Amino acid sequence: MHLEGSCHCGSVRFSVEADSPVPFMRCYCSICRKTAGAGGYAINLGALTHTMKVKGKRHLRIYRAKLPNKSGKGRHKSSGRRYFCVKCGTALWLWDPTWPDLVHPHASAIDTPLPAPPENVHCLVASKAPWVAVEGHAGDPRFDGYPDLSLAEWHKAHGFKS
Repeated sequence: MHLEGSCHCGSVRFSVEADSPVPFMRCYCSICRKTAGAGGYAINLGALTHTMKVKGKRHLRIYRAKLPNKSGKGRHKSSGRRYFCVKCGTALWLWDPTWPDLVHPHASAIDTPLPAPPENVHCLVASKAPWVAVEGHAGDPRFDGYPDLSLAEWHKAHGFKS
């Protein structure tokens, strides 16, 4: 599915082909919550990096979160790059060189009408802020960590095609 997106002030506009465009997965991790999740979570889509076109690149900045080392001592930079508009602060997309073919636009930055999901999957619920209520349907899958299916696997299992 072809997606068009932008920041709030319009300084950055982008387009991308999404193979996983249904906004179904709500991420409650502290990084998503604090950088893009006013409701206590963020919704990321799946798209193909090589199709991305960006206007207003001079207004982009990248945030790389600092994470605790597995040893519990010190911190290291996340490999994930969270792109945002320096003029208005809008969180736009995440790209990680670990999966260079994929880019994850934030559903909140997409201007194209998106399909409604048949369910919401809630991931990293163990990281949610105490004030956040996990909303949705009673049968929605909830995971303290990452879900059993990837974005692409979920779309395939539910019969969605790009």
